[in-house]
Amino acid sequence: MSSPSPSATALAGRRVSTTPTLIWTALIVVYLLWGSTYLAIRIAVETLPPLLSAALRFAVAGLVLAVVLRLRRGPGALRVDRRQLGSAALVGVLLLAAGNGLVVIAESGPSGEAVPSGIAALLVATVPLLVVLLRSATGDRPPVWTFAGVTVGFAGLVLLVLPSGSSAAVPLLGALTVVAAATSWSVGSFLSGRIRMPADPFVATVYEMMAGALVLAVVATGRGELSDFHPAAVSARSWWALGYLVVAGSLVAFTAYVWLLHNAPISLVSTYAYVNPAVAVVLGALLVAEPITPQVLLGGAVIVAGVALVVTTERPRRAGTGSRSGTGSRSGATLGGDRQ
Repeated sequence: MSSPSPSATALAGRRVSTTPTLIWTALIVVYLLWGSTYLAIRIAVETLPPLLSAALRFAVAGLVLAVVLRLRRGPGALRVDRRQLGSAALVGVLLLAAGNGLVVIAESGPSGEAVPSGIAALLVATVPLLVVLLRSATGDRPPVWTFAGVTVGFAGLVLLVLPSGSSAAVPLLGALTVVAAATSWSVGSFLSGRIRMPADPFVATVYEMMAGALVLAVVATGRGELSDFHPAAVSARSWWALGYLVVAGSLVAFTAYVWLLHNAPISLVSTYAYVNPAVAVVLGALLVAEPITPQVLLGGAVIVAGVALVVTTERPRRAGTGSRSGTGSRSGATLGGDRQ
C-alpha cells in the first residue's frame, strides 16, 4: 500500500513531520498538475460546451470535498455564518466563474481564434503582477524591485500579443479575454485576504466552488449551452479531460497547495506562478502541436522573469505562512488554470 499523499494528509487533518522531500513532492504535484490543466481545458472544450464544462468541474469537485469534510469532521464541518458564506461566494464568483470561466471561453473555438493552452498559461502568470498593482492602489508600498518585476512582466505581455509581420502572435480578442480573467482572479485573491472568510480554507473552497459552479451554470444556460448539449456527442477524450480537471486540478493539486501554504515559505510556494506556464507550453507543443514561435518564447521568458522577480522580492510577514492576498490564490482552478 502506498503512503498517503501530502494533500490527503492535509485533508485528514493529521500532523506529519515536514521534510524537504515532502515539501518538494507537494511542489512537483502543483507544478505538473496545475501546469497541465490548461491543456486539459483545451481538450475538454473540443466537444463539451465551455462554461457548462467548467460548471460541472467545480460542482463535482466541491461536492466531493464537502462529502469528505463531512465524513472526516462530523455534522458541523461546513457550518459558517451568513457573512462568511457571502464572502466565500463572492470570491468564488471572481476566481472561478469569471477567472476560470473566461479562460475556458478563450481556449474554446476554432483554430486561429482559440488561445493556445501554453499562451493562456503565460497570460495568467501575470496574476502576481496585477495583485501588486491592487496593493499599491490601496495604500500598500511594495519594494522597488517588486515594481521593477511588474514593469518587466507587463513588457513581456506586450511582446507576447504584439502583432508580428502581417499576423498577430496570438488571437488578440482571446488574449484580452485571458487578461480579463487574470484581472478577475487577482481581484478575488486580493479581496479574500481582506474580507471575513471561513476560517478553514477547505470549507471556504467548498462554498467558492459551489458559488462559481452556480454562476457558470446560469451563464451557460443564458448562452444556450444546455439546449445544444448532447452527452452522446461528447468525445471520450473530452470526458477524460473533464475528469482530470476535477480530480487532478481541483482536488489533488489544490489540497497539496493548501498543505504547502501551511508548511513551506510562501516565496517557495509561489514559484508555481512561473513554473506552471513552462509546463503548459511544453505539454501543448508535445501533445497537441501548439506552435512555439520565437516571439512566444521571448514574450513568455520576459513574463516569467518579471513574475520571478516579484515572487523572490516579496517576503511574508511571518515565515512559513501563506497570505490569501499574496502572489497566488488558494483555489485549485488551475487556470489552472487550473489552473487553473
